[in-house]
Amino acid sequence: MTTVESSLSRAQPGLRARLDVPRRITLAAALVVIGAVALLLGFIVWRGLQLFVASGVPVAQIFTTAWQPDPLSAGTNYGLLPFIGGTLAVMAVAAVIATPLSVGLALFLAEVAPGWARRIVQPAMEVFVGIPSVVYGWLGLVVLVPYLRTQFGWMGFATGFSWFAGSLVLSLMILPTITSISYDAFVVVPADMRSASLALGTTRWQAIRHVVLPTAATGVATAIVFGLMRAAGEALAVQMVIGNAPVIPTSLARPVTTLTSQITLDMSDATGTWNEALWTMGLVLLIISLTFVLIIRRLGRRSTPA
Repeated sequence: MTTVESSLSRAQPGLRARLDVPRRITLAAALVVIGAVALLLGFIVWRGLQLFVASGVPVAQIFTTAWQPDPLSAGTNYGLLPFIGGTLAVMAVAAVIATPLSVGLALFLAEVAPGWARRIVQPAMEVFVGIPSVVYGWLGLVVLVPYLRTQFGWMGFATGFSWFAGSLVLSLMILPTITSISYDAFVVVPADMRSASLALGTTRWQAIRHVVLPTAATGVATAIVFGLMRAAGEALAVQMVIGNAPVIPTSLARPVTTLTSQITLDMSDATGTWNEALWTMGLVLLIISLTFVLIIRRLGRRSTPA
């Protein structure tokens, strides 16, 4: 028994209880968070399955393209493929636009930028994060959409509302996320690896290409996945510029829609089975997000040395 343990054993019984209070508080907080997450996930899953369990809609119907949820219409269909396809398509193009800019900016801040430039750019990125999504959407509505309509109407942007407009707005919104996480991945690359590369006669850019980028590749991939998670849950800004047409994405110039956009559009009018279909959309969105979480965890395990 150590000296400290001997002292505690001779102390008053209340002392141990007082020393144990912080551990109990943190444990209680952890249990509350775990319970809240479990209840939330369970509620979404339960509500999302009611379309099939309570209303008897065949599961195969959601894998069709027909969306006619209004029970007052001649027929009802709950095909979710246009929304799933639109969500994935908008996310993919946004990632293609934002990733080179974000990774390049992160490399500039971590490897090239002088101190004064870093002190300017990093606060600017924080301002990007603080801009509300409705402001992004409003700028896209009053600036981007009319510009696409007037300048690129000959390319098919007849109205300006389009898949490309939604992806471009979304790319600006996820750019700070990918940049900040990529910057952290570059900064933690050991300085000894850079020094060893330079000592072998490489230039700075060769060291960045052959040492820094491969070493931080897992962190950069994690940053991209986090950006996609942010993109998957964005609704308002994308809804304002995407056109909200429930069709399979076939052209960057045509309007499409996403899961989140359709939920926000229909939730005030939806009742009965229509409301259950919206909860099913939420369940699908949850599955997409959980898939990204699993990807991040796998990337994290790959980056952790055995």
